[in-house]
Amino acid sequence: MGVMRIGHVNLRVLDMDAALGHYMNVMGMKETHRDAAGNVYLKCWDEWDKYSLMLTASDRAGMNHIAYKVEKDADLDVFKKRIEDYGTAVEIVPAGTLFACGRALKFNLPSGHEFYLYAEKEFVGKDVGVTNPAPWPTDKKGIAAHWLDHALLMCELNPEKGINKVQESTDFMMKVFDFHLAEQVVVGPNQDIKAATWLFRTSTPHDLAFVGGPVMGLHHIAFFLDEWNDVLKAADIMAMNNVKVDVTPQRHGITRGYTIYFFDPSGNRNETFAGLGYLAQPDMPTVTWTEDQLWRGIFYHTGEEAGAFTSVYT
Repeated sequence: MGVMRIGHVNLRVLDMDAALGHYMNVMGMKETHRDAAGNVYLKCWDEWDKYSLMLTASDRAGMNHIAYKVEKDADLDVFKKRIEDYGTAVEIVPAGTLFACGRALKFNLPSGHEFYLYAEKEFVGKDVGVTNPAPWPTDKKGIAAHWLDHALLMCELNPEKGINKVQESTDFMMKVFDFHLAEQVVVGPNQDIKAATWLFRTSTPHDLAFVGGPVMGLHHIAFFLDEWNDVLKAADIMAMNNVKVDVTPQRHGITRGYTIYFFDPSGNRNETFAGLGYLAQPDMPTVTWTEDQLWRGIFYHTGEEAGAFTSVYT
């Protein structure tokens, strides 16, 4: 029983055509469905479910909801009781509420983000198939990201007012859904304020992360690439397509991943995240970064603050 992985993210975009040009031609995703309301659904070539990204036209950028997939439908009943016992309102929504998905749980994290859990989503298969598959599809486009890897959510943090939604959301995910804490950033005079956390359910350093800020929002969604050379090639492709790059190729201290941060045409931040980083396991000691080494943890090569990286988000 349990949460398996991130399932999809529903992003708001200002210009659907521009957004599709970015996610299909630059990121290499494929459109799998377009509904009557104009929402567009996309998947990466190495994913097997119907979609991992849902785009919704809007007059403001950001995230409508995030959804994670659980192992079995019966898990939803167990998690519903756990959520209710924790004191959080939750409802079961019928199959089809989330396109191509079975019934789901709908609730809000302590941070305020809308969150779904589901067990069933229409299966379409990897682009390379499962019988004697090639290592990658010959018709891939752009960066050709493998899959949607994780998301980082901004949570309200105001220690002077006693508000720490990073801590609350972290506790919720660990106690209710059995997530594990891989890494954390602690700040304050006594180094006892959790300002950021990286949580995992799989064997990668993070399937979800929380970072403190003035208001809730979406910091980024991340797409997986194999290795450092893929990150460098991705940067070339971004330049060829005039993508606004936030942070050029770097290594994280936190998670050890190779990274580029950039923006879609609506201003939603994306990341290409490459490499395993390390093998995360439930008995692994939590890695802690202190306030004086915060930027070394974020950008290991420079150890320096990068513009408005922590203050600009949707």
